[in-house]
Amino acid sequence: MRGKRPPHEAARRAIDMVAAAALLVVLLPVLLLVAGCIWREMGRPLLFKHTRAGRNGHPFDLMKFRTMREGSPGESDELRLTPLGRVLRRLSVDELPQLWNVLRADMSFVGPRPLPVRYVERYTVGQARRLETLPGITGLAQVCGRNALTWEEKFELDVWYVEHQNLRLDAWILWRTLVTVVRRDGVSAHGHATMPEFFGSATT
Repeated sequence: MRGKRPPHEAARRAIDMVAAAALLVVLLPVLLLVAGCIWREMGRPLLFKHTRAGRNGHPFDLMKFRTMREGSPGESDELRLTPLGRVLRRLSVDELPQLWNVLRADMSFVGPRPLPVRYVERYTVGQARRLETLPGITGLAQVCGRNALTWEEKFELDVWYVEHQNLRLDAWILWRTLVTVVRRDGVSAHGHATMPEFFGSATT
């Protein structure tokens, strides 16, 4: 699937590159501190890598700080989440390694959140439109309820963003992201570390 490139894409890419490089330098002490804390609590690996669907469904390795210990078969993510990992997720610090994904052009600062590749075949035709743009570290769904929303509500917001994206909207989403992080709104769905798996939407 190939989506139409938004008119502001060149400007957004330039902003992404400069901002991601600058933040990686400025936040280096924080990155090293978090890495040290993870090392002390869980050892290696420090980063969690997971293959996600990027633009047009192309897979890439998304990076996060590790927040869960190794678990036994069938053990839920909620039980594997460590005390440090819970704090990192509440503050969204676990997402900081994705600045490297932005620098590599796997992601943008703003866009639909990248989800596991296996979800792609479960989307409806309408939901698949969320793949027409680069995924983001944050997005419209993340500032309008985050994991308190249903999958269908998230996808509806993602597609609305794809259809209306522009730099002004991106700036508003980034500002609202700061507010959401400070308030720690919608970090996880009830009974889950983040969200339950998406198995597809019921159609009639």
